[in-house]
Amino acid sequence: MSKRPNPIQWIGYVYGAKLPEGQRDWVANDLMGSTATLRHFLRSQVSFVPLYLVLFFAFPGPVWIRSLMVLLASSLAAIFALSYMDQNRVRRLQKHGLGNTPLTYRQQDEAARVKDQYEEIYAARRAAPATAAERAPRGDAAPGASL
Repeated sequence: MSKRPNPIQWIGYVYGAKLPEGQRDWVANDLMGSTATLRHFLRSQVSFVPLYLVLFFAFPGPVWIRSLMVLLASSLAAIFALSYMDQNRVRRLQKHGLGNTPLTYRQQDEAARVKDQYEEIYAARRAAPATAAERAPRGDAAPGASL
C-alpha cells in the first residue's frame, strides 16, 4: 500500500483536492476499505471545524449556548455527511481514476457472492429449453398495443 499523504495533502484531500498518483492505493483504501464509513464521517467533520470554531468564538453568550450551537451544527453536518456518503465516494473515486462504484470492498464481495448464488440457482432454468406453452404468446392484449 502506498504511503499516507502528509498533513497538508490530507487537509487538501478533505476539502476535495486530488492526491498524487503515487497515493492511489491509499485513496482506494480510504474510500473502499473496511473503515471507509468511519473515515468518511470523520473526514467530513474535520472539514467543518472552521465553522464550529466561528460558531463558538464569534458569538457572545454563555458557553453552554455556544456549545449547543456547535452541537446543532455538528449534528446537521453528520446527517448530511452520512446522507451523501455514496455520492461523495463516487466523486472522489472518479477524481482519482478509480472507478465509479459507491460500494466498499466488502459490499462488492457480498454483491459478487449473491450474484454467484443467483447464477447457481437459476442456471438450470436458462439452460433448459422453453416448453411450447411458455413460448406461446398470450392473447391478453393485441400485438403492438400499449398499456
